[in-house]
Amino acid sequence: MSAPVGAAGSGAGSALAVRVVTAEEHLAFVESRRSASFLQTPAWGAVKSEWRRESLGWFDGETMVGSALVLYRQLPRLRRFLAYLPEGPVIDWSGDLGAWLGPLTAHLKEQGAFGVRMGPPVVTRRWDAPTIKAGIADDAVRRLDDVAPTAREALGARVVSELTRLGWREQGGAGGFAAGQPRHVFQIPLRHADGSARTEDDVLSTMNQQWRRNIKKATKQGVVVTTGHATQGAEAAAELEAFHALYVHTAERDHFTPRPLSYFRTMLTALGAENGERIRLWSARHEGDLVASTIAIRVGAHAWYSYGASSTEKRDVRGSNAVQWAMICDALAAGADVYDLRGITDTLDADDPHAGLIQFKVGTGGEAVEYVGEWDLPLNRALYRAFDVYMRRRG
Repeated sequence: MSAPVGAAGSGAGSALAVRVVTAEEHLAFVESRRSASFLQTPAWGAVKSEWRRESLGWFDGETMVGSALVLYRQLPRLRRFLAYLPEGPVIDWSGDLGAWLGPLTAHLKEQGAFGVRMGPPVVTRRWDAPTIKAGIADDAVRRLDDVAPTAREALGARVVSELTRLGWREQGGAGGFAAGQPRHVFQIPLRHADGSARTEDDVLSTMNQQWRRNIKKATKQGVVVTTGHATQGAEAAAELEAFHALYVHTAERDHFTPRPLSYFRTMLTALGAENGERIRLWSARHEGDLVASTIAIRVGAHAWYSYGASSTEKRDVRGSNAVQWAMICDALAAGADVYDLRGITDTLDADDPHAGLIQFKVGTGGEAVEYVGEWDLPLNRALYRAFDVYMRRRG
């Protein structure tokens, strides 16, 4: 390990220091948390091979109290970098943020960073399913901001205020470095307000009638859902190739650019090697035909639906609903706190082409969740502006 750098008061009478840690130390800390983003695991650095990666730890004395995966993107022809912490770092966001972030930025500056971008995993607002459905039905409503949230999180408001005071800049969802993660996601809570675990019947009872009907129809039609780790053997390789073929088909139908098969091979191999239960490939078949396929990830008590694909033919057998229900049940069985369907836009305009995504997800009975978003701290303003222009031109 390197020597501590950038020590600062933690606000609790002690000093925090940041230093480089091994991937093993980093993973051990993440695994000790109830929840952390999979984008903050050491393995994610191997997936994002176009970035240089570094594992950092915060130390209070000799005790590790926080961690971060830092991805460095180099400026063309210069040994200067954007330091990016996707959905991180993993720290106590209720503490003195100056004490936490001061030693981090000091270290990153020593490493040649001209700017820092991070995405604090802190929630600001929530909208439950009935609120969203009412908003979609109201012609006067266009976005989530047009309807009152069902909950506001005090910690989120405090973090926004503190980051602003410390000189960080909130980033909008439309521009910037094109490295961002979604600000709005859709989640199904898997625990009651008192902390007790929900049952499958509990979750089904909050789904809308269409979702419940589709799950039953898939079973009646004979849809079979299977899962595997898809990292070893010819059968696993063939299953991943089948997923990718269906994913490319989905991309053509829904007009998005698909990732190459090599990306998913790397993703499954890296995350699977880190923890045998970290990532799984799920497949739904009807009479031998692959009708839906998904990738699920879990870190601690947080389970994610990461990528999905579905066939245009045989849509009436409801393979997408069947595979989602299987993943939800698996997350319940694993004791997860939340099933995360990942990103949504903030539109509630029924005429917006993106509205179909939130309408599909709202049928699960979950909630739209807004995070504080991504924030930048320029360390060298001239280089920061130049890199922003470069990334915008790349699209």
